[in-house]
Amino acid sequence: MSSGELFESQAPRPLADRLRPRRLEEVLGQDHLIGAEGPIGRMAAQRRVSSTVLWGPPGTGKTTIARLLAEISDLAFEPLSAVFSGVADLRKVFERAKERRRGGQGTLLFVDEIHRFNRAQQDGFLPYVEDGTVVLVGATTENPSFELNAALLSRCQVLVLKRLDDAALEKLLERAEAEVGRALPVTAEARASLCALADGDGRYLLNLVEELLTLPAARGDGAPLDTAGLAEVVQRRMPLYDKSQEGHYNLISALHKSLRGSDSDAALYWFARMLDGGEDPEYIARRLLRFAVEDVGLADPQALTQAIAAWNAYERLGSPEGELALAQLVIYLGTAPKSNAAYKAYGAARRAARETGSLSPPMHILNAPTKLMKQLGYSKGYAYDHDAPEAFSGQDYFPETMERQRFYSPVERGFEREIGKRLEYWDRLRRERGGREPGGEKGE
Repeated sequence: MSSGELFESQAPRPLADRLRPRRLEEVLGQDHLIGAEGPIGRMAAQRRVSSTVLWGPPGTGKTTIARLLAEISDLAFEPLSAVFSGVADLRKVFERAKERRRGGQGTLLFVDEIHRFNRAQQDGFLPYVEDGTVVLVGATTENPSFELNAALLSRCQVLVLKRLDDAALEKLLERAEAEVGRALPVTAEARASLCALADGDGRYLLNLVEELLTLPAARGDGAPLDTAGLAEVVQRRMPLYDKSQEGHYNLISALHKSLRGSDSDAALYWFARMLDGGEDPEYIARRLLRFAVEDVGLADPQALTQAIAAWNAYERLGSPEGELALAQLVIYLGTAPKSNAAYKAYGAARRAARETGSLSPPMHILNAPTKLMKQLGYSKGYAYDHDAPEAFSGQDYFPETMERQRFYSPVERGFEREIGKRLEYWDRLRRERGGREPGGEKGE
């Protein structure tokens, strides 16, 4: 052993490194992948690895799984980080892989944060993956559908790792205690809070454990920490949330769909999660305003007024006081009757407008400001509705060559029930006065 290796072996190793699994069976929280029927379990049984993208939150075992797959399949393990590596580093790896291949050994190229490579760099992997020079295992915390080239994705299977649940995190704590030879200096309630702070990240949990083991209580000269004491000595972790990436869209989708499902409590939870993650409250206000017109609509016309008022209140009060106005709006929208009839009507009208092209309005509803226009028939036959019985003439306002359409069909909920009665009233009068029905038929 060289002096460098000797000193390296004596250097302190982080707890997370000391507890890194040495066998696939020791990986926690990913039984759906590493079990006998899981895709990684099957690869291990066959001792043959195919190119793969491991997608999951931080601290769930992506690097460990890649390293163990290399060992199981007797492949040389070449780790790279897309954050710190460039084209020159990739060329060196590929050259070493070619040399090994000539000697009869394959290479597993592990690329951490693979989504950080740009499109051209990702394309550079393709020939070496296709000809078997390397087996590529990429790790990413971002949705591969958005971040990786389609050509690269088509050559890899995507495996989704789950955040570690409470049972997996508790097992990790037990392993940590066995490794250091003593119990953590926390109460049962604080122990549960410790797992909650980790937010599914095993590596982060072990880092917290190392921090706790430096406290006086860990040396036996202090009382175990309760939840309040734990909060004082460890930094609160921000929730996993990237405003520009998938977490952003997942949470706004969860908020929107909870509101649509009239579950105000769930909607408040997702609203709080977004704020806790640092989302701009004005972005949330904009999305709530959109929901008011798209999913509540005319079932409760006040929803739009409430949404604008809540946004204005936030702008005047600022954070954190103004966030209460948005929370109130979330509750209002969640409990409001729902209708997307106006949204659907607008979409149908736009489709009809595109399909019918440049049809002219009927002559009787065109203004005639000049003598020539009057001679050509502009405005001829127009009936002024205010002068008609019930202030309704029943005239047709669609283009003459276009059948009358029914775009808007109100639902039997909230204020739209009243709107439906109004439409039935106008339809009856239109029939009585010989107006066209939807489909082009004239009334009696």
